[in-house]
Amino acid sequence: MYTLDTNAIIYYLKDDSDAVLILRDIFIKDIPIYISSLTEVELFAFPNLSSDEEEQIEEILQTISIIPLDSRIARIAGFLRRTYRLKTGDSAIAATALFTRTTLITRNVKDFRKVNDLSILHI
Repeated sequence: MYTLDTNAIIYYLKDDSDAVLILRDIFIKDIPIYISSLTEVELFAFPNLSSDEEEQIEEILQTISIIPLDSRIARIAGFLRRTYRLKTGDSAIAATALFTRTTLITRNVKDFRKVNDLSILHI
């Protein structure tokens, strides 16, 4: 089971070979894949988003579960932000991975690796 960081999806959409290799294999398997609702915000806020890119994002989002930022996850995120000095978005994404007990797939290993008990897969 996996939670995708926003950058994992962006690199996949940009046809980055490392991201495509890892994510294509994961998308084929019948395993749960999650994103934080904050990742959804970040994806659609991307500057100069083309209609083709928006369509690609929509296709990906149809295959994964979007976890809303509810009070339980917000409290975990607040703890992570306070303890590890993460940005708000990163703390919410890490909290989603911890809450769902999944491995976070990211290229941003530097900030996330300091979070205790967070499993990370680098792309």
